[in-house]
Amino acid sequence: MKIQMLVSAVNQDVRTLAERMNIRTDAVIINQCGAFGYEEYERGNHTIRCYSFRERGVGLSRNNALMRADAEISVFADEDIVYDEGYEKKIEETFAGNREMDMILFNVKVAPSRRTYWNEKEKRVRWYNYGRYPAYSIAARTESLHRANVGFSLLFGGGARYSNGEDSLFLRDCLRQGLKIMASPEVVGEEKERESTWFHGYNDKFFKDRGVLYHFLYGRMAIPFSLRFLWAHKEEMCGEIGWKKAYALMMEGIREAAGKAR
Repeated sequence: MKIQMLVSAVNQDVRTLAERMNIRTDAVIINQCGAFGYEEYERGNHTIRCYSFRERGVGLSRNNALMRADAEISVFADEDIVYDEGYEKKIEETFAGNREMDMILFNVKVAPSRRTYWNEKEKRVRWYNYGRYPAYSIAARTESLHRANVGFSLLFGGGARYSNGEDSLFLRDCLRQGLKIMASPEVVGEEKERESTWFHGYNDKFFKDRGVLYHFLYGRMAIPFSLRFLWAHKEEMCGEIGWKKAYALMMEGIREAAGKAR
């Protein structure tokens, strides 16, 4: 089972990145930098294909990688993840044991302040529990993604107009296209802490952007989902800005998105 890492990077030395990430498979690296270019090299028995682009945006970066993916399994990755020894065997064995699954979401260790999910056991991912998973948890059968004609939003994520959420929108679209998704408790790597490219605190932009995202994710259910989100995270996120103002900002974002959708 051939596995290919689809890496989104910014201003990296692509000649050393695969080694720093401990990539043990083929890879497609998309480097968002100040130039256009292509180079290819071998790491062990694996091919590392590196594309450099001037354009910015994590959604665009992941789409550029996905359209060039040609292995049986595609694994979405970020430049700051170091993969465990044997991660490729875990991925291969999990897919081999779940042949009906199009996509499997794996555990990646992150700092507690950044953790949005942790899989304790295998479970199906459906419309009511897909919103917590980052793109770097995703491994999928490449043919299933290409056949479903899915891609990442260019409106959301680092380098885009709105802060984050491109991963949730991608999973939503995969579910809508009938892809079968499960979560696995297998751990494949660890994120090395760095300064976020998009998160600058729980400020006005954070909550307004979250409102825009919830409109696209949940439509008419955006308001109750917003209330649930704020209630679940009020102590962590609303300490400085206040619950009422955070809610008002999310409603502003929902109205803005609804106006743009018409």
